[in-house]
Amino acid sequence: MIKRTAKVTNKLGLHARPAALLVTTATKFESQFFISKDSIRVNGKSIMGVMMLAAEMGTELILEVDGPDEIEAMAEILKILESGFGETT
Repeated sequence: MIKRTAKVTNKLGLHARPAALLVTTATKFESQFFISKDSIRVNGKSIMGVMMLAAEMGTELILEVDGPDEIEAMAEILKILESGFGETT
């Protein structure tokens, strides 16, 4: 299992489009993926779970990936988060 911390850097936070992008990316991999914020832990492959986090800009998330392709999955997930989900505004 790999565990990392990441911050939400885009201005609007984890709204519908970034949440969908995150879930779509995570579902490409066999590994399990969980996201935690404060005391809430959700399945990162569930759009409803990710939206439930209501993560705004600056929110620190704990990412957990566990499975046969965990290294590749974590790299892709971190890349998306660090890019601000491709949002420039």
